[in-house]
Amino acid sequence: MKKQKILILNILLLAVTLFGCRKASNEHSFTLGDSTFMLDNKPYQIISGEIHYPRVPREAWRARMKMAKAMGLNTIGTYVFWNLHEPEKGKFDFTGNNDIAEFVKIAKEEGLWVILRPSPYVCAEWEFGGYPYWLQNEKGLEVRSREKQYLAEYKKYINEIGKQLAPLQINHGGNIIMVQVENEYGSYGADKVYLEMNRKMFVDAGFDGLLYTCDPEKDIVKGHLKGLMPAINGQDNPIKVKQAVRSLNEGKGPFFIAEWYPAWFDWWGTPHHKVPAVQYTGKLDTVLSSGISINMYMFHGGSTRGFMNGANFRDTIPFEPQISSYDYDAPLDEAGNATDKFMKFREVIAKHLPKGQKLPEVPQAKSSIALEQIKFTKEIGIFDQLGQGKVSEQPLTFEDLNQAYGYMLYKTQIKGGKKADLKIDGLRDYGIIYIDGKRKGTLDRRLGQESLVLDLSAGTHTLEIFVENMGRINFGPNLLKNKKGIVGQVSFGGTPLKSWTMYSLPFDKVEAAKITAVKAKRDSPVLKLGTFNVTTPADTYLDLRKWGKGVIWVNGHNLGKYWSIGPQQTIYLPAEWLKKGANEIIVLELNKPDVNVLTSLNKPILDEVTEVKK
Repeated sequence: MKKQKILILNILLLAVTLFGCRKASNEHSFTLGDSTFMLDNKPYQIISGEIHYPRVPREAWRARMKMAKAMGLNTIGTYVFWNLHEPEKGKFDFTGNNDIAEFVKIAKEEGLWVILRPSPYVCAEWEFGGYPYWLQNEKGLEVRSREKQYLAEYKKYINEIGKQLAPLQINHGGNIIMVQVENEYGSYGADKVYLEMNRKMFVDAGFDGLLYTCDPEKDIVKGHLKGLMPAINGQDNPIKVKQAVRSLNEGKGPFFIAEWYPAWFDWWGTPHHKVPAVQYTGKLDTVLSSGISINMYMFHGGSTRGFMNGANFRDTIPFEPQISSYDYDAPLDEAGNATDKFMKFREVIAKHLPKGQKLPEVPQAKSSIALEQIKFTKEIGIFDQLGQGKVSEQPLTFEDLNQAYGYMLYKTQIKGGKKADLKIDGLRDYGIIYIDGKRKGTLDRRLGQESLVLDLSAGTHTLEIFVENMGRINFGPNLLKNKKGIVGQVSFGGTPLKSWTMYSLPFDKVEAAKITAVKAKRDSPVLKLGTFNVTTPADTYLDLRKWGKGVIWVNGHNLGKYWSIGPQQTIYLPAEWLKKGANEIIVLELNKPDVNVLTSLNKPILDEVTEVKK
C-alpha cells in the first residue's frame, strides 16, 4: 500500500512537471486572425492608451494604471528610452524610475496587457528621439542606418532590453502582447534591408512573440516590413484604415491604429494645444464599432522632467523646443486626474464592453494645495563656481567635453575700440552674452538670432557666452545634426575669435551644501536654495510667472524647465516627491537673479503665452 501511494505521488509530480509548468508558462496566447486579434483563440479588441514610465513618478505608476482601467482600457503602450537606460556608453541603468520591467509587472497586477515599443528611436518629443548623446562622438556613426557602428551599439542596447523584458512576453507567461520594430520608419527612410536587420536583432534579443511596424498613412508602405503586422498612425477612418492594412497584409487584418491622437503636445512660445472631447467621441465610437483596435497617444502624458525634452526642426519650421509639461490635453491630466475627455471617452468605451463586463468606479481626484510662499535664503552665482575649464583654439561642443545636457560657459578675450556684430555660427540653442562681467543681451535659436551688436571701448575685454542646450531634435532629417553648444566659429566685426576656455555645467545633480552665500558676487545665472514645510503632502503647482528662465529641483528631483514666455507658467510638483515636514528646493534662474520669492497654486497654468514670436 505504501509503495502504491509513493507511485501515485510520483506520477502526480511528473504530471505537474510536464503539464503544470507548461500551463504556467503559456497561460495565454495572442495571435493574428484574418480580421481581428485572437486572445486564447477568441477575438479580442485592443483598447489601449500610451503612458511613459519616466514621465510619471514610480510611486504613482499603479495609480495611473487604475485610472486606465477605470476609463475602460485593457492595454497600455509605452516606449523604452535608450538614453535613460544607457546614459553613458556601456553603463546601463534599470533602477528607480527606469525600472521598466517593474512597470510592466505592475500593469499585469492591475489586469492590463502591454504593448512594448523598445526601438532605439522613439520620437516622443524626447531628447534626441531617445538616442543617447554619446552616439554623436562615434565618428561616422549614422542613426537609423546600416552603418556598422550604429548597428553594433543598437545590438548591445536591444540585448540589454531583451534581458529585462523578453521574459515578460505573453508567450512566456507575461503580459506583453506585442512588440514594435523601429518607429514610424517610413517617415525617415525606406530601406527594407535595414528593417530586416531590426527584426532579426529583436528576435535574437528574445522578442519572439508578435512583432509589428507602425507608420502614418502616407508612409506606411515605406515603413512596413513584409511578414510583420502593419499598423497605422493618425488615421481613424475605418475604411481607410482597413484599406491601408489589407494592401500590405495579403488582404487581411487585424486592424490596429497604433497612435490615435486625441490632442497634441506644446512647445515654448506658442499657445497650448487643447481640443474638445466632442471632436473625438464620435470618431472613437466609429472605430470601436468597426472592430478596429486602438492605442491613444497619449492617454496620460505626465511631465518631461530633467533635461529630456526634445525639439522639432525642419527646413520649413524654426527650432521648436518642447515644454516640460506633457499634459498633451490627454484624457488623464498631468497630475493623473480624470478630465472631461476621460469621462466622455469612458462613456463611449462602456458601450463596447464584452457582455456582462462593467467598468470600475473612477478613483477620486487627487487633492492639491497651494503652499505658503517660499523665500530663498541662500544663493550662489554660477560663474563663481566654475571649476576647471578646457582650453581650445576653437569653441568645443557639449559632445567634445562628453557632456550630455545642461549648460556651458565659453570664455575668451576680445579687442574693442569699435561697434560691430558679435556673430555665432551655430548657437545651440540659447546664449547670454557678457562683456567684462556685465550682461549685454541674449541670442535665441528659436528666433533665428545669431548676432548681437556690441559697442566696445578700446582695449581688451573678457567675453563670456553662457549657452543652454534646450533639447536635441527628435524628428526628421536633422537627427544627424544634433550637437550642442557652439558648433561653429564666433567672430567680432568679421574677425574670428580664438583661444577659448569652456566650462561644463551639466547640472545632472545639484549640491545644496555648495550654495552658501547670501548674495551672488556678480551678475550671472544663480542657484537659489530654500526650504518649505508641508503638513500633509499633496500635489501642488509652483507658480513661475514672476520668474525668468530656469530649472527647479525639489528634494533632489529635477522637476523640469520653466520659461516666462509660456505657455507653461507652472511646474507640477507631485505629492509623491514631497515629505511631511521640511522640504528642500533649489532653483537655477538665468534671467531674473533678483527674484527671491516663489508661490504656488492648486491648479496648473498651461495656456498663458507672454511673448509673441515675430
